[in-house]
Amino acid sequence: MELLAKAPVLGCAGKRQPVGSVVGAVGRWIRGAVPPPPPARVCGTPGGPPVTAPRVRLRDGRHLAYAESGVRKEDARFKVVISHGFTGSRLDTVRAAPVSIYRRLASLAPDGDFSSRNRLPLIFGRVGIGNLLRWKDGIFLFGIPPRFLSNCSFAEVAEELGVYMVGFDRAGYGQSDPNPNRSVKSAALDVEELADALGLGPKFYVIGISLGCHAVWGALKYIPDRWIAGAAMMAPVVNHWWPGFPPELAAEVYAKQEVGDQWALRVSHHAPGILHWWMEQSWLPTSTVVAGTTPLPNKRDAEIRRNMKADGSFQQRMEQATQQGIHESYYRDMMVMFGKWEFDPMELPAPPCPVHLWQGDEDGLVPVVLQRYLAGRLSWVNYHELPGTGHFLSAVPGLGDTVLKTLFGR
Repeated sequence: MELLAKAPVLGCAGKRQPVGSVVGAVGRWIRGAVPPPPPARVCGTPGGPPVTAPRVRLRDGRHLAYAESGVRKEDARFKVVISHGFTGSRLDTVRAAPVSIYRRLASLAPDGDFSSRNRLPLIFGRVGIGNLLRWKDGIFLFGIPPRFLSNCSFAEVAEELGVYMVGFDRAGYGQSDPNPNRSVKSAALDVEELADALGLGPKFYVIGISLGCHAVWGALKYIPDRWIAGAAMMAPVVNHWWPGFPPELAAEVYAKQEVGDQWALRVSHHAPGILHWWMEQSWLPTSTVVAGTTPLPNKRDAEIRRNMKADGSFQQRMEQATQQGIHESYYRDMMVMFGKWEFDPMELPAPPCPVHLWQGDEDGLVPVVLQRYLAGRLSWVNYHELPGTGHFLSAVPGLGDTVLKTLFGR
């Protein structure tokens, strides 16, 4: 363990690649000696979980589960597809939290009290317009403990903006079929096929949350002209091996992570074939993000996670997301996000649509230093840094209104 803890950063942004090659070679050798991941328990198959959500069938035969909200597609002025984050699901956009959560979050807000704000904030994909609903009626949140959540009708609010939203379980999550060939490109094409199957028309907006933003980068790369009217990324996870990052900066930031996270990312990048085996070994350093033990410097983030672990909703969300197997959901996510990309986002040309990126400066999961560098390299990215804010941007009162109004140019 001491040797593992002292191991150098392996090949970030192209630096010290010979060491990374050694890790890859060792991984290939170990792969032949360890058992493969267990087969996925595919929803709707014998022995698998039941299918309870609406699904669309893709060209390759896979199914994507989705959840709609807002106005009818036929009546919508704006149509939005949401790509959920790590541990998330299609349902992250269709829940409302009552006032108890709002008060708790307000007590942690940088300026103290949000009770005077006569508005209903929203999360990604749910709409709230000031003065239509008072703050005491609720706050739309992503990933808040289920015991605090209740269904909330927001037809009046959605109708005011004319927004239709659809969230979907990304491949291998929830009730969407696994894709053993999952990649950044396939994530983007899943978005395209979902929109096509649901008849969203020639243009729609896409919002990515955290790690789910790799689908947004993929959409900007592979389907910008035909489909994307605008894109928003909320605390998007970065890949330390993107060539556009200065190697010294990437290595410095990488080394500040917990040892287990450093190794989880190393294995994801250099030896993905043994990631499942590695993550299941209690004697090896593994991801604190998966375990829910990452140090969170932001008070609001820490409070939310503490509540989720205390009432069991952290475990419930994990069980929902990984019901077909943790390998095809969490671990496949890690292999795609931190693997070898086919392109560098920092080399993308300006797309024919507005792109916005929101990032908290107290994010304990995504290093703000790398986000600033990325935004500086891409002049066409509208970068919004939020002081005193962590990773769970959906918990920031009023931010959701700002996100959608900005994205729609209102």
